[in-house]
Amino acid sequence: MTSDDTSTSTSTAVRTLPVTDLSLVVLVGASGSGKSTFARKHFKPTEVISSDFCRGLVADDENDQSASRDAFDVLHYIAGKRLAAGRLTVVDATSVQKEARRQLVQLAREHDVLPIAIVLDMPESVCVERNAVRPDRAHLPRQVVQRHRRELHRSLRGLEREGFRKVHVLRTVEEAESAQVVLEKRYNDLRHLTGPFDIVGDIHGCRSELETLLAKLGYVDGHHPEGRTAVFVGDLVDRGPDSPGVLRRVMSMVAAGDALCVPGNHENKLGRWLKGRKVQETHGLAETIEQLGRESEEFRAEVGTFIDGLVSHYVLDEGRLVVCHAGLPEKYHGRTSGRVRSHALYGDTTGETDEFGLPVRYPWAEEYRGRATVVYGHTPVPDTSWINNTICLDTGAVFGGKMTALRWPERELVDVPAEQVWYEPARPLRTDAPGGHQGRPLDLADVHGRRVVETGLLGNVGVREENAAAALEVMSRFAIDPRLLAYLPPTMAPTATSKEEGYLEHPAEAFAQYAADGVERVVCEEKHMGSRAVALVCKDADAARERFGVEGVTGALHTRTGRPFFDDVATTEQVLERLRAAVTAVGLWDELDTDWLLFDGELMPWSLKSAGLLRSQYAAVGAASRAVFPDALGALEQAAARGVAGLDGLLAKQRERAVDAEAFSEAYRRYCWPTQGLEGVRFAPFQILAARGRSLAAVPHDQQLRWIDWIVDSDPSGLLQGTRRLVVETGDEASVRAGVAWWLEMTAAGGEGMVVKPLSPTAHTLVHGPDGRPVQPGVKVRGREYLRIIYGPEYTRPENLERLRNRSLGHKRSLALREYALGLEALDRLAAGEPLWRIHEAVFAVLALESEPVDPRL
Repeated sequence: MTSDDTSTSTSTAVRTLPVTDLSLVVLVGASGSGKSTFARKHFKPTEVISSDFCRGLVADDENDQSASRDAFDVLHYIAGKRLAAGRLTVVDATSVQKEARRQLVQLAREHDVLPIAIVLDMPESVCVERNAVRPDRAHLPRQVVQRHRRELHRSLRGLEREGFRKVHVLRTVEEAESAQVVLEKRYNDLRHLTGPFDIVGDIHGCRSELETLLAKLGYVDGHHPEGRTAVFVGDLVDRGPDSPGVLRRVMSMVAAGDALCVPGNHENKLGRWLKGRKVQETHGLAETIEQLGRESEEFRAEVGTFIDGLVSHYVLDEGRLVVCHAGLPEKYHGRTSGRVRSHALYGDTTGETDEFGLPVRYPWAEEYRGRATVVYGHTPVPDTSWINNTICLDTGAVFGGKMTALRWPERELVDVPAEQVWYEPARPLRTDAPGGHQGRPLDLADVHGRRVVETGLLGNVGVREENAAAALEVMSRFAIDPRLLAYLPPTMAPTATSKEEGYLEHPAEAFAQYAADGVERVVCEEKHMGSRAVALVCKDADAARERFGVEGVTGALHTRTGRPFFDDVATTEQVLERLRAAVTAVGLWDELDTDWLLFDGELMPWSLKSAGLLRSQYAAVGAASRAVFPDALGALEQAAARGVAGLDGLLAKQRERAVDAEAFSEAYRRYCWPTQGLEGVRFAPFQILAARGRSLAAVPHDQQLRWIDWIVDSDPSGLLQGTRRLVVETGDEASVRAGVAWWLEMTAAGGEGMVVKPLSPTAHTLVHGPDGRPVQPGVKVRGREYLRIIYGPEYTRPENLERLRNRSLGHKRSLALREYALGLEALDRLAAGEPLWRIHEAVFAVLALESEPVDPRL
């Protein structure tokens, strides 16, 4: 029995009523037949939609027949929403009229679920008696019940022809009361099977290549010693030299539980031929018929039974994997209808034909946005490639290409070459098929409106609609090519406000907090006097084209808002070339087995990117103070010298203000120096974020900085700059004192401050402290003089410090955690080879969160 079978139950012996777990169940019966009672007994209250209830919704009276049209509009709407969400839905209405049932069958077809009828054909006397004891039905004319029963009996035998896939008829009160509804899983629902799997592409009668591939995958006589399961995507037969041999191998593996198989269009056609139906013996079927002619009648019968039992597609691994022959959009996953089966077998076509007379297939994969990975075959390609979380495994073995399998969940491809060209293709293998992980360009719907992004670290992270709109403005107008924008750095929260006299921030609080959180070792890294920069460096132009789908560049260098650092591509390429040369010199490409690297770092000086801000905001303050204070102080000193009383306090205050103003100017000057081209420019990488197939965010920072040291030491150009650091044991007082002293010495010499991070970052879960609060991935501790730039020249005055100590850090810390989680989610998706829209979803969310109203000085 296949999923397409129809069962009709009319015998009094029937007590079990199979109902598919995702279906539209229609209760059919005259008024008083007990439909509502039956529904309450066998289904959840939320699963049942009653016409009476809907009539009450629109008319405040469940018996107001004049409201029936509106009531059924509501019923159909609610039922449609439930079916779209994949939920079992039960309609409690009389449904004795063919037109009423037709609309419900059509609704089921629209949502690709099975319509199932449960008919309560109770005797007239039972219905009349039940109506009589119901206050709302006491005056219902007997003629209504008689009319309902006539209409029901007139169409009872034709329910299957109307489209109901299962029909259960209960004719007596005893049958109805003793019946048991049993939910059945859909044949395509194998979510409980989690693998691991080896998914094999189109075989087309190439038995020798199949045996070679299975052996390479580790199978011995069709069985894998490690318990792996083979999954065949169909098109086992036609064109090749030994279709019976392929069938014998696959059928035996399926029967033994070592494999699963979905049908291809070639099996579908062969199955119709085996049943004696008239089919055209083209596209290799003639060869299969000839080969089967040498087999026994018994074997041919087994093949027919096997093909009849194949299910259009499978949903596997808790819904993370879908396997079918020709591909399947998300809306069809786990659904059961002729439309779903047709798409799974043949795909969708545009209605056009190409120059070879073959149908042009609609590129569904380029628009795919589903969570499940879809693995399929059908259309041969010279090489496999990920397109929006889908992959085609038909690499044309029968045409002289290769036979390919995908190991799941490893996402590892395994292939063997064809032994020869077994069949000349009508069309050469397409070399212009869409490739690479990028898929179709980004869609506005991927980022528009309120969004919820699922992260592995922090669960769901929400993005408000207004913040998404602000990010869209920046991203669409100013950002680099999104194919190269794989990561945006998170904001960083400052350490807790210090109680040390004269300090707003001090490392003692950072060490104490991490100690309280159970983090035993932290690394202190100097903060550089520049702007945050992310560098994507490819080994060469071929690597950039192959992985990121771009031409004419070898990577990117962008700000923390996704904008290019340099206006011209040539300067960017010069920076990338120097960084690439250093990576090559130390052999890091080979050590990390990659042809691209993603760096997080700082580009200096600050004036390189913020010259306008420095001139308008900082230099203006310094210039004004230098213009005003000398004359003001001179006048006050002259007045004091003449003996004017009461000026001592004012003079002292103005002298302090002049010192503070000069300190302010001195602070921002440290971040400014002249550059010409790349002369004077410095790039200080401090973390390698990702490489091919790997997120490196979990690599301990001491190892990260060792890599960086190697790279910096191998740079003869002077562009690259190292990062000083110190490891502190948070539970060791001497180590903590050394960390504080290091910070004081560095900031006294004009340094900005430092960042304190757990030495070993967590990649997949945020560690929570004893109070359940997530541990910050890093906090910044800025120097006393640097903070003059942020809070103004006179922020160190006692009254100002006291006011600033009341600053609220909660929102900033929350923002830092959310952006960090999104950043690592983007890296994980990038490493996993997920499509551009999935990576960009997380990257875009980081930029959107930057629009949240947070004190920019924090």
